[in-house]
Amino acid sequence: MGGKIQDRIISEGVSLYKKKSYAEALAFFVSLSADSGADKMETAYYLGLCYAKLGKYDDALLYLEQVVTTGGQLERVQQCRFLLAIIYDASGRKRLAEFELNKLLETGYMPASVYAAIAYIAWEQSDTEKCLSFYEKSLKKQPDNISSLNGLGYVLACEDKDLTRALALCKKAVDYSPDSAACLDSLGWVYFKLGLYKDAMRYLEKALLLDNQNPVIAEHMHHVARATGKE
Repeated sequence: MGGKIQDRIISEGVSLYKKKSYAEALAFFVSLSADSGADKMETAYYLGLCYAKLGKYDDALLYLEQVVTTGGQLERVQQCRFLLAIIYDASGRKRLAEFELNKLLETGYMPASVYAAIAYIAWEQSDTEKCLSFYEKSLKKQPDNISSLNGLGYVLACEDKDLTRALALCKKAVDYSPDSAACLDSLGWVYFKLGLYKDAMRYLEKALLLDNQNPVIAEHMHHVARATGKE
C-alpha cells in the first residue's frame, strides 16, 4: 500500500515530466515538503531529470549523484550514471565521465550508447585509436546507432582514412536523422574531404540553418569557401 500512496503523491509531477513540461514538473517536485510522504529517492530521481532537461547541470548532479550513491532500482541507477557521464563530459570533467561509463559497462547497460560516449570522449582527448575502436564496438552491438554512425564517419574523414566508408556511414546517419545539424555537418565534411565542394556546401548550409551558432559548422564552411575561392 505504501508504494501506491507514494506513487499517487508524485503522479502529477511525473505526468508533467512525461508531457515534457519540465519547468512545471520541477516546480512540483521542489514544492514537495519533507513530510509529504513522497519517496525521497523517487523525488530525487525526477528532480535530477528535470534539472538536466532544463540545462541546470550543477543542480542535476546533486540529485543524480544522490540516486547513484544511495542505490535502488538498478535501471534507475544506470540511467542516472549515464546522465552523470554526459554532464561530466560537457563540463570538462573527463575522468569522472569515464568512471561512470566504465561502471555502466560493468553492468552491461546500453553497451552501444556507452561505447559511443567513450569513443566521443577519447576523440576529445585526441586518442584517435581508442575513439575508432569504441565506435566500431558500438556499431557491432547496434549497427544503426546514429551517434556511432555519425561519429565514426566524421573521425574517419578528419583522419583521411577510408573516405568511401566515411561517406556511407554519414549518409546512413543522415537517413536516420535528417534534421540533425551534427549529422548534416559530418556529411558535408566528408564531401569536402572528397573534393566534392558543391555537395559539401549544400549539407553544411543545411546544418547551419539548424544550428547557426555552431563554430565547428562555421569553420567547415570557411574551409569549403577557401577551397572554392569564395572566401
